[in-house]
Amino acid sequence: MTSASVDDFLGLRNRTVLITGAGGGIGRALVAAFRAAGAVVSGADQHSNTMADLDLAHRLTFDLSETGTTTNAIREFIKAKGTPDILINNAGFTRGETLDQLDGAIWDREVAINLNGAYHVTAPVVDAMSKRASGSIVFISSVNGLSHFGNPAYSAAKAGLISYVKALAVERGRYGIRANAICPGSVRTPAWDHRLQKEPGLLAKVLPHYPLGRMVTPEEVARAAVFLASPAASGITGTALAVDAGLTAGNLRFINDVLAGE
Repeated sequence: MTSASVDDFLGLRNRTVLITGAGGGIGRALVAAFRAAGAVVSGADQHSNTMADLDLAHRLTFDLSETGTTTNAIREFIKAKGTPDILINNAGFTRGETLDQLDGAIWDREVAINLNGAYHVTAPVVDAMSKRASGSIVFISSVNGLSHFGNPAYSAAKAGLISYVKALAVERGRYGIRANAICPGSVRTPAWDHRLQKEPGLLAKVLPHYPLGRMVTPEEVARAAVFLASPAASGITGTALAVDAGLTAGNLRFINDVLAGE
């Protein structure tokens, strides 16, 4: 396809997009991908300095764990700049990697950011989209929301996002709103740095679990989000799309170790 035909296919030129977690690894790829598709992109993050070098139409700063502040920031944004055509709920956080590392405080914070925070961003946007009778929402969930790969609080929150997607699709579809989720597998972003600092050889253990033999890139996640958010996916709603290098398709390590004897 030529650049013009891609633009026509996606239909995103001059569409307005709000992306949370814009300053993170996947967030930056999302900003770049939507801008490349011709969209007008605004970003939100916990700290303004993480977005300082991004080419954004508008910047919002709030902590997702502070529900009142989050809701007010979104409402003020809508009042001042209008209802976005597309909302990408990307912001996320995890540190409690196993049940043994979990306590009440960690559970509360991870659910507050990954699930409750996404709700408090989305609810005022959905209200405004409903009045306009159009809108598209994409949540960056995780393969952890489909099966258990550790990080139990994060996983519970990401599974909750998938259920929320289905609720939005079913109950708000009549207002012209679509909602979908993307479920990435391991993505090599700065979020992995703390793991690799503790265990430099970790990637050699991780990659054999993936049929493609590698992690997905932030750009691959972003391209999937651009498609699902765009009019090119106008008949798709209520789905959870795995972008995971094949991880959830089956257990490659089991086949190699047990059946093939490699």
